[in-house]
Amino acid sequence: MNIDVLTLFPEMFPGILNESILKRAQENKKAKVSIHDMRNWTHDARKTVDDKPFGGGPGMVIKPEPVFEACDDLCKKNSYVILLTPQGEKFNQAMAKELSSKKRILMICGHYEGFDERIRKIADKEISIGDYVLTGGEIPAMVLIDAVIRLIPGVLGEESSLDDESFNDGLLEYPQYTRPRVFRDMEVPPVLLSGDHKKVAKWRSEQALKRTQEKRKDLLKEEINNGKEK
Repeated sequence: MNIDVLTLFPEMFPGILNESILKRAQENKKAKVSIHDMRNWTHDARKTVDDKPFGGGPGMVIKPEPVFEACDDLCKKNSYVILLTPQGEKFNQAMAKELSSKKRILMICGHYEGFDERIRKIADKEISIGDYVLTGGEIPAMVLIDAVIRLIPGVLGEESSLDDESFNDGLLEYPQYTRPRVFRDMEVPPVLLSGDHKKVAKWRSEQALKRTQEKRKDLLKEEINNGKEK
């Protein structure tokens, strides 16, 4: 997978890209992430990327020229263009899975008061990571990069570890325990030490449902609405 990120702040990205799973994925050539400074597609000495909004109002708006020209240079035939904006569809695990199958993704990070409306014409999808406003699209881009790359086959050491993660089947993940067996009078549930795989699987299923019911009832409602009533 090739991921291009168009941003006004390229120096925000090296930290996350040069650590842990994302670093290994790039070293193993499972993914290539390229960060591009939007200012490289400006044509004035000040490298202007924004201007005042027509009709008045506070703040500045990202101009269409540098974004369109950057896309002209960066987009390939199979590029999937994502606009990161609070107005986009809310990001979730199903969307991460869908994006992990793409060969090329271009993410466009907004800033200031937003984009010139014409820039939306470029995007295949507009994505938001939640119902709140950040200073720019850089942190959402990092979230997408992390969530998507780890789903690419071969990136994680144990592919089966993806199967039981939260949100995979519409539920939160069941509780996990490791050594020591007893810690500060808190004991590991005996069923996990029983060696009975069927009982363990049943316990985990029940706990996942219970945890979702307690913490995220909205997920259960979504599953029922999708015809997946437990």
